[in-house]
Amino acid sequence: MVDRDALYAGLRAAVRGDVDFGATARALTTMDASNYRRVPLGVVAPFDAGDVAAALAVCREHGVPVVPRGGGTSIAGQATGVGVVLDFTRHMNAVVGIDPAARTAVVQPGVVLDTLRAAAAAHGLTFGPDPSTHARCTLGGMIGNNACGSHSVAWGTTADNVRSLDVLTYDGERARLGRGLDGLPEHLADGLRDLIDGELALLRTGFPPLPRRISGYALDALLPERHTDIARAFTGSEGTLGVLTEATVALVPAPRARALAVLGYADESAAADAAHLLLPYGPLTVEGMAADLVGKTAGLPEGAAWLFVETGGATGGEAAARTAEIVRAAAPGTTGRAVVSDPAGQRALWRVRDDAAGTATRLPDGSEAWPGWEDCAVPPPRLGAYLREFRALLARYGLRGAPYGHFGDGCVHVRIDFDLLSPDGVRRFRDFSADAAELVVAHGGSLSGEHGDGQARAELLPRMYGPELVRLFERVKDLWDPAGGLNPGMLVRPHRLDENLRFAVLPGRGAVPVEFGYPHDGGDFTAAVRRCVGVAKCRETATDTGVGVMCPSYRVTGEERHSTRGRARLLHEMLAGERGGVVTDGWRSEEVRDALDLCLSCKGCRSDCPAGVDMATYKAEFLHHHYAGRLRPAAHYTMGRLPLWLRAAAALRAAPALNAAARVPAVSGLMKRVGGIAPERELPEVAGETFRRWWRARAAAAGERAGRTVVLWPDTFTDHLSPAVGRAAVTVFEAAGLRVVLPPRAVCCGLTRVSTGQLGQARRTMRRTLGVLAPALAAGLPVAVLEPSCAAALRTDVPELLPDDPRARQLAASVRTFAETLEELAPDWRPPYIGRPVAGQTHCHQHAVLGDAAERRLRSRAGLDGELSGGCCGLAGNFGFERGHYEVSVACAEEQLLPAVRGAPRGAELLADGYSCRTQLAQLAGHRARHLAEVLAEALG
Repeated sequence: MVDRDALYAGLRAAVRGDVDFGATARALTTMDASNYRRVPLGVVAPFDAGDVAAALAVCREHGVPVVPRGGGTSIAGQATGVGVVLDFTRHMNAVVGIDPAARTAVVQPGVVLDTLRAAAAAHGLTFGPDPSTHARCTLGGMIGNNACGSHSVAWGTTADNVRSLDVLTYDGERARLGRGLDGLPEHLADGLRDLIDGELALLRTGFPPLPRRISGYALDALLPERHTDIARAFTGSEGTLGVLTEATVALVPAPRARALAVLGYADESAAADAAHLLLPYGPLTVEGMAADLVGKTAGLPEGAAWLFVETGGATGGEAAARTAEIVRAAAPGTTGRAVVSDPAGQRALWRVRDDAAGTATRLPDGSEAWPGWEDCAVPPPRLGAYLREFRALLARYGLRGAPYGHFGDGCVHVRIDFDLLSPDGVRRFRDFSADAAELVVAHGGSLSGEHGDGQARAELLPRMYGPELVRLFERVKDLWDPAGGLNPGMLVRPHRLDENLRFAVLPGRGAVPVEFGYPHDGGDFTAAVRRCVGVAKCRETATDTGVGVMCPSYRVTGEERHSTRGRARLLHEMLAGERGGVVTDGWRSEEVRDALDLCLSCKGCRSDCPAGVDMATYKAEFLHHHYAGRLRPAAHYTMGRLPLWLRAAAALRAAPALNAAARVPAVSGLMKRVGGIAPERELPEVAGETFRRWWRARAAAAGERAGRTVVLWPDTFTDHLSPAVGRAAVTVFEAAGLRVVLPPRAVCCGLTRVSTGQLGQARRTMRRTLGVLAPALAAGLPVAVLEPSCAAALRTDVPELLPDDPRARQLAASVRTFAETLEELAPDWRPPYIGRPVAGQTHCHQHAVLGDAAERRLRSRAGLDGELSGGCCGLAGNFGFERGHYEVSVACAEEQLLPAVRGAPRGAELLADGYSCRTQLAQLAGHRARHLAEVLAEALG
């Protein structure tokens, strides 16, 4: 029995980095991106190699195992453990140096791959292996799993690109691994020498010659004819032999230009049969996927399966010429062909492939699919035959999956709709895995072709290698780690593949009463939380295009608990509760509340997360239950009920008095303290005349108008805080020949109630609104909404909180943005030509829920050229106004919005359709941004 208190005290005394045995830290590391879950004792984020040695010494003293962890994106379970997790991402995350002449880089294990690639790009170089998680996986994790990626047909696996490794054994011995036995502790060198000399025949004959053989230890790299490459043999050992503290890796010249051929085929097996035939033409990638994964993605030629074949060259012409040669060679067997030369088009298509690990977790009908039989590899010429038999095996078990992956190397990824919640389903998962292993071995393949064996496949290694070679793996493990302290249960003497499943601790379907309908998860909150499989796209700190939103608070803090994945992990542990969860106080959990506190409810994850996690909804659900029957934070009573207070102020005509009070520092300071508002914020000015009041006066004077009718939604922000936007929209709509009407009484989408978790009141507000709009809905009238956050709430929150009210779905279908209204109801109208560049921001809710294609087209027709920034402004409704959020709010704005505005060309029109975005720009940068309606109305004169 481990004395946790003594272990914690020992680590705190010995380690300069972070030591955290709290519930939050443990919950965040219970899982990786696999089906498995194990609860650690605590987490250590070492500051340097000395800290690693100190932590190992303390753990050794207490007999506690150690698990090295990078980005936590492993899909076989090897980044989970019951001892102490070493998190290298927090401090040991640097590119130590680059030698352009030698084409090498020295890196720490926690450095993210894209950080290395960006540093190498300055010298015209790159690191060849590039898994789809390149923007968040770490070099240490890649070395641990021998990661590969889509360019392995050109540049090989991580093992092919490792030159030397600095490691520490569990016993605290330092070793420098390269070629030869020099640099190893004497006893380890002697033991490996005896092993090599005594097992030459087995080492030469026991390993299939595959480009993607990742399973087991790569002991054939120890052969004399392979220069006894210890570094290569260590790569892929999954943290079971030693702990990496520094690595020297090879870099390769990056092509100056690239072109992408997309080849369509009649079916998946036809694409697989063709893939290896393209290798003699020297492609950089040969990636395959089928329609059951990607659907009808724009840019794909005719076909039911496709190969993505990338070429490179010194010039665009050279890359294009190589692509043309490949297209000509492949043409007889294809159903369609497309060549993409522009980088933006290539990025869009590659994004489909990069997101596959997440999108594949939901089949086209919405049912769940899981890893568990991932990454096997067969000789590339046998891939087509293997896939045909694999599909037949799926059918025999009544299972479904969508294979995709590195067809040029014979490596296949697949997520399968295993039932991992019931005993019968788990048995079928086990039986299928055994039969699939036999199928792979029959084709001369490897159980793992990329992500390693971990717990998912290690039990099956005897089927691939036989008992003699597996015993040799055990001998190697015992040489390096005689105490068995490094990542036990992985690779050698493994756990069963059906043990430690993450789902075992979760409650059954429908066991958690909730408020939202969760229509995409069958009404089950547990299933909604299960969406997070751990691919961790939310941990990316930048995007290729700069328009991503998820996850703004993580981008600012860099803390896992502020990522979408981190919050989902805490919710998972909360749901597990007394069944073995780390978080045991349910909806009252302070750990979950604190992690969700910096969630901006931007909804970015709803669109940017490949698995479709919607943390804004989960946060609202949690807050509803957390504060049920309890006193809420002051901001919930003030900003959460903002529509109520503003309507009261309008009825009393109190705007002048409120505005005057806000200009008196002592009074405004008191108002902010009482209201839970950040003291750094300026209180917004309340309009003296609301939009609705202006409209009533104008309608009485103007009389009835002709034209197609549109209901203009008078949202709270437009009505009380920026009525100029509403007036401008009326001007533009009427210029386009539309007849504008407003609801006969006040309406509200309930957004502020939802975002603060006051879901009972939100539902009542929504029902009242549906009653007011009933005649318009019955008439089939479109509803134009100027404020993107309100439009998003009407599209999603209303039908999901009122799933049994058909009017809610009808209203959601009736909602149009400003630009969508013009495009649909007045397609022949030409906006005034303005001819100015633009800067500003696409609202995060617009990005996540509504889309901005119509807005882009309208801006283009008006001569408003340029791109708006992505990201989140950081104000995000009431988030940036809440006390304690100001610094994070400002940092979010500095991530994309403020730099974009500062870099805008002279005379640029600043656009921000969201009231929050306009307020943030005004308060942080002193700039006045406008709604697109205001700009067009002004141009109309």
